[in-house]
Amino acid sequence: MKAGTRIRWTLALLLSLLVLPAAGGQARQADESGASRKCLLCHGKKGIVKTFLNEETVEAYVNPEKIRASVHNFLTCSECHSGFSAESHPSGQYKSRDQYRLRSSSICRRCHSADKIKNKAVHATLLKKEKLGVTPVCTNCHNAHSVTAASGGKIFSNEKQYCQSCHQHELSMKFRNEERMSLQVDLAALDSSAHGKLRCSDCHYGYSSEEHPEKRFRSRREYVIASSESCRRCHFDNYTKTLDSVHYSLLSHGNLKAPVCNDCHGSHQIAHISHGVKGGLITTQRCKRCHPAVYETYAKSVHGNALINEQNQDVPICIDCHTAHDIQNPMTMAYHEKIPQMCGNCHANPAVVGKYGLSTDVLKTYLEDFHGVTLGFYKKEREELYKPARPIAVCNDCHGTHNIVSTVSADPASVKKNLVKRCQKCHLDATEKFPSAWLFHYKPSLSKYPMIFFVNGIYRIFLPIMWAGLILQVLLHIWRYAVNR
Repeated sequence: MKAGTRIRWTLALLLSLLVLPAAGGQARQADESGASRKCLLCHGKKGIVKTFLNEETVEAYVNPEKIRASVHNFLTCSECHSGFSAESHPSGQYKSRDQYRLRSSSICRRCHSADKIKNKAVHATLLKKEKLGVTPVCTNCHNAHSVTAASGGKIFSNEKQYCQSCHQHELSMKFRNEERMSLQVDLAALDSSAHGKLRCSDCHYGYSSEEHPEKRFRSRREYVIASSESCRRCHFDNYTKTLDSVHYSLLSHGNLKAPVCNDCHGSHQIAHISHGVKGGLITTQRCKRCHPAVYETYAKSVHGNALINEQNQDVPICIDCHTAHDIQNPMTMAYHEKIPQMCGNCHANPAVVGKYGLSTDVLKTYLEDFHGVTLGFYKKEREELYKPARPIAVCNDCHGTHNIVSTVSADPASVKKNLVKRCQKCHLDATEKFPSAWLFHYKPSLSKYPMIFFVNGIYRIFLPIMWAGLILQVLLHIWRYAVNR
């Protein structure tokens, strides 16, 4: 045989070796897709379920698009579900859903042996538990029919997508007190949150594609408190303020119910800071979680009603009086003495209360009144002479705290009667006429206290004339003395 002929035969043989396996593979793939297609005639329809002996159920629906996009798309159904085919479909009996899931996980181990998966930290931890008798369930992390490649196969564009390959599923963490917490993360909600541009490891430090330590906590509450510590890495200023708050004081004394950062701000759905009515409603709802009774009282007050029912953004909300992070104990004398200034932030501001026809001289009239002057003296004594503080009536002693009501449309007689009761808390012998000695926070005018207004007007005219006459008399007396000398 000639050399050229031998070369041609050799090339033809090599091509046949390449083409035959490919053709066989195509035939096999066609056969596999045909077998799987028969399974999907039933399992590709929603509503199909499997019922176990204990009456638990599991959905037997398989999304064809997801299985085609999965890393197992080259497998036929029967390669995992052995014993099942288009001709034979036995009805397996299982006691419970957990038993079925454990049985299904053993199928995964046919291909994914311990030697192959032990290099991943998360798998190594599960394999250690397996030696102690705790069998891992693969589908806790990997969805049964839409498995995606964690490494090697699929390339993730960012860390968030990598983490979501597991945390998009219904995962949960179990604590030592038997509590459970869902670890499923809604990526859309996370991306739209204030932390949408952060990486997962920015908050969950110590976790990566190579390291995924398993942390054990006694309870869900302990985990929440520990997680809140990560906030200080970025929000150190606000974190240090919380160290002076009444909440942190309660927490440091062992009260684990005291709120921490993620109790108020959330974790994966942290809202952007918003102002106005929307921000006020969100804030008051957060405070309501721990202070429901106070919230109900506030909602019925003139402030709460205006916010909730009238969408009024001029009214104060919780953090306007108590602040957001360095919340003081409202029962202390130091906090009590600051109340006139707190109320004055709104009620002495014409831009806020002027539009409602309310007096803007609230702070001025209080500080010029007996109570305000006395408070000033006592504060100076305490600061300069270190004398103990004394309780002096401030705004909320007369008007209430969270239950402030409007006096505009109220019956004057009932308002006066209630005010007498307030006065009698300090002035035990106060009579019904006791409040009449106080001019409240309004300047006398033709509509309010007209008699006092006229008397003041007369004094404004009479006093200058009297002073001018007195000075003239003195000057004339000096002139007369000089002339007659």
